[in-house]
Amino acid sequence: MTATISRRYRGRQRVKDRFISIFIGIFALVWIFPIVWTLWSSLRPYSEIRANGVFSVPESIGLDNYSTAIQRMDLPTYLWNSLIITAPAVFLTLLFGSVTAFVVSRYSFRWNVSMLLLFTAGNLLPPQLVFIPVFKAYLTVGDWLGNRRLFYDSQWGVVLIHVAFQMGFATFVLSSYMKTIPKEISEAAKVDGASVFRHYWNVMLPLLRPPLASLAVLMTTWIYNDFFWALVLMSNDSKRPITSALGRLQGEFVTDYNLLAAGAMIAALPTLVVFFILRRQFVSGLTLGATKG
Repeated sequence: MTATISRRYRGRQRVKDRFISIFIGIFALVWIFPIVWTLWSSLRPYSEIRANGVFSVPESIGLDNYSTAIQRMDLPTYLWNSLIITAPAVFLTLLFGSVTAFVVSRYSFRWNVSMLLLFTAGNLLPPQLVFIPVFKAYLTVGDWLGNRRLFYDSQWGVVLIHVAFQMGFATFVLSSYMKTIPKEISEAAKVDGASVFRHYWNVMLPLLRPPLASLAVLMTTWIYNDFFWALVLMSNDSKRPITSALGRLQGEFVTDYNLLAAGAMIAALPTLVVFFILRRQFVSGLTLGATKG
């Protein structure tokens, strides 16, 4: 009787596993289809699609769209703009987020939980709701300091707003991870006479490599792909990131969407490079909570 019930259970479980596998497979195909379609479109000339239709059999495939996109996008300038916005923003977000997470997770004080909730709630504000106050604040602070464009129309102004918006999520993730680290490690550091800075820098920070790598990949993707804040807080197009350079590929009357697809693929390459460099730490950071005893 027990063996029969066990076989029935295993049979039902196999059916469930098959349905789950089919669902995941369909979801993966739906997810990857736009990327594959964009890549496929970027390799075809627009004149051929306009003449024969989108689903026609291609007569020629090449990299002409990529070479044209590189020339028209002024790629070195806009890639550099994206780099000097993304790299400092990610570094400062992870630095300040890890410091704040260290304080709220390793030390008990009156406003401990309230501070964590405040940082997390700030991350939930939609940018469209606060961009006017931020814009006015940048102009006002610039006037006080004698330079109206100190933060407005400045790449550092975009960096600061990214740090402000992303720091809440980084603090929440890192503080949650720090709470899983045994407190005996911190107590041993205090017994050995470690200062607060040494406790953070030499004891806790090395243990945060997996979540920091995961956050670095996510933050790089989010900040690099952002177009809204660069558009709102910058008036000079030559200072904007590469997401603005895609606008150079739009025609005045007709848009070559194959050329635009090539530009989008070029713009996506840096984030793919970051992911492949940190992929092991990224995956371990995502799965660490599931495997931790």
